[in-house]
Amino acid sequence: MDSEKIFKDHMADLSSRASRGGYYTYSDFLSLAEQDILSRTKTEVSFSFYGGYENSERKIAIFGSEDDFGYSEEIPIACIQITPLSQKYADALSHRDFLGSVTGLGIKRDVTGDIIIHENTAYIFCFESIADFIIENLKKVKHTDVKCNRVYSLPEEIESHKEDMTVFSSSERADAVVAAVLNISRNESEKLFSQKLVFSDSKLIEKHDMTLKEGSIVSVRGHGRFLYCGISKTTKKGRFCIKIQMYK
Repeated sequence: MDSEKIFKDHMADLSSRASRGGYYTYSDFLSLAEQDILSRTKTEVSFSFYGGYENSERKIAIFGSEDDFGYSEEIPIACIQITPLSQKYADALSHRDFLGSVTGLGIKRDVTGDIIIHENTAYIFCFESIADFIIENLKKVKHTDVKCNRVYSLPEEIESHKEDMTVFSSSERADAVVAAVLNISRNESEKLFSQKLVFSDSKLIEKHDMTLKEGSIVSVRGHGRFLYCGISKTTKKGRFCIKIQMYK
């Protein structure tokens, strides 16, 4: 049985349980590709995505709504701040370092969401059910001693941490815009699309020649993501001046 069918069957089961039981069910944290598959799948009950903060990339699917069940409940996602005990003597810690330390505790990637790094401190989103375990057991990242605390929101400077950029493109096509943003050739950009690595608002972009919608969030797996703000002007040579905000 292929992995996509297994995934669809599991999502169908979660939806069915929610519909029959009249209570919320939750998936694991889903990749962009999995969110895209689910978005195109019929389910018995409505669902939504949430990853712990606005514009998160990895999200859980929430099956059911207040309209369906007549009540709401707290979404079981926690955020843990991981900070070196001494920033002065700490290693320069990367996303891979923090993720490796968490999975080193025996925790599967499926139960953790985004990991945001800011000033050598990480904010990791995970299910509420494993938050205390991480806090109590994660003592070291790479060679650096760390402390873990539960936080209830991201610092404002992280929430709004996007860099305004202007890029120039000969076309409004998605592959041309991605090429301009990533500073790669059009051929290299087209390969990213053919490898199914480019998403707009969590949905796979299947046609690389499509025109991006203003306000959409474009994610390129392995390369980052940006908010497409549209065309600000056209140069005398007919090139488009495109405004974006790059997530840092």
